[in-house]
Amino acid sequence: MGKTLYLECYSGISGDMTVAALLDLGADRRALETALGSLGVEGFRTEITRVKKSGLDACDFAVILDEAHENHDHDMEYLHGHPGQAAVHSHHEPGHLHEGPHGHHGQGYSHDHPHGHHEHRGLREIREILLSSDMTERAKSIALSVFEILGKAEAKAHGVPVEQVHFHEVGAVDSIVDVAAAAVCLDSLDITEVIVPELWEGTGYIRCQHGVIPVPVPAVVNIAEQNHLKLKISGVEGELVTPTGAAIAAAVRTSDMLPEKFSIEKTGLGAGKRQYACPGFLRAMIIRPEEGGRQRKSSVESGQGGYPPGAVAPDSTEHEKQTDRDKIYRLETDIDDCSGEILGLVMDRLFKAGAREAHYTPVFMKKNRPAYELTVICKEEDISRIEDVIFGETTTIGIRRTAMERTVLKREIEEIRTPLGTAVVKICMLPDGRRVCYPEYESAAALAAEHGMSFRETYTQIQDSWNRER
Repeated sequence: MGKTLYLECYSGISGDMTVAALLDLGADRRALETALGSLGVEGFRTEITRVKKSGLDACDFAVILDEAHENHDHDMEYLHGHPGQAAVHSHHEPGHLHEGPHGHHGQGYSHDHPHGHHEHRGLREIREILLSSDMTERAKSIALSVFEILGKAEAKAHGVPVEQVHFHEVGAVDSIVDVAAAAVCLDSLDITEVIVPELWEGTGYIRCQHGVIPVPVPAVVNIAEQNHLKLKISGVEGELVTPTGAAIAAAVRTSDMLPEKFSIEKTGLGAGKRQYACPGFLRAMIIRPEEGGRQRKSSVESGQGGYPPGAVAPDSTEHEKQTDRDKIYRLETDIDDCSGEILGLVMDRLFKAGAREAHYTPVFMKKNRPAYELTVICKEEDISRIEDVIFGETTTIGIRRTAMERTVLKREIEEIRTPLGTAVVKICMLPDGRRVCYPEYESAAALAAEHGMSFRETYTQIQDSWNRER
């Protein structure tokens, strides 16, 4: 079924803090080593150790660069302009993204680099590196999403097209490693839901290659704006949220609200590098949302309105008790010059980007061309990611958008025991107070294959088992 991850970002978030916290939760180290070893980049090694942060035992994940790539981003005197720090002349090139390897959380705007190694990598080169690695398809998708978010935010910060955003070599290596590592760990833990209520950020200024800039740094501000992340400014002076950390949170977050009740299955602490007034670690928890001791999903999923056959329409008061109302968006576009292979890939990427529903409808367009109307149902916070997928993967040049109100039945996800084995079911509360069981397709199909039964017979037996037990 996958696991629900809660990221408690009271000391901010960064790439290496995220990786360390996920490793502390039990992510597969061997899978991580294999994936990082397959990346087409050089000049780094990684270390996983235990450290003390505010007296607490935490995991530390470090990307250690060789002398040609090291940029000493942990140098607090330089970053915050303390007396005695010599100035370093800038190699200023607009549109570059600079992520340092040893910041408070491993990723941050780096200071200038005294070495002469100035190879650049753009988003296209980084995509090729990730796609040619031995990472799983799911891990590749997560990592690509993170870099797309980073590139878009940096493009806005520097006022250049996203294609002109380049990752300077001194920062690209550790950024690639941290992002790839986080993606591999999330996949290894089978994380499918990620709750990120808010990111706590510091104040003040920090020095980077382009000069002295305010905290939150521009890329973090843009990521928060473009992806509807909630920032909370704390009283700590310093950069707590880094662009890579914010981009990871934006790419994987599925909700910003914790369930009313949940149990904690495991906790992990990921250590940061810089020393600030706050503890300097990211706490990650694998949680199980609960209601009455049963597992459920904490947020309303995409639902189908209306009542099943035979249901009695309730009065308005009872109706409101058993249903939720929210706003959903419908995105539409007509496409007459894309192949079926491309459209099949688009569908898969749309769901990974947050689509609640997506379908194609055959239509005829101008000049009698056969075409498809693509329709996507999504939440407001997912619109930008979904539109990026549609524009980036199809030939369309326009997307229609409609806001719609909807009424959805309240529901829970449960695991029940049946004579065929454990089954996953969705329990919907009807407006008249009755509860109806709908077996989840993947669970019913697996049991049908295991026992050599038809899907319909298996589906019915699962429903019968639930009816007998309730």
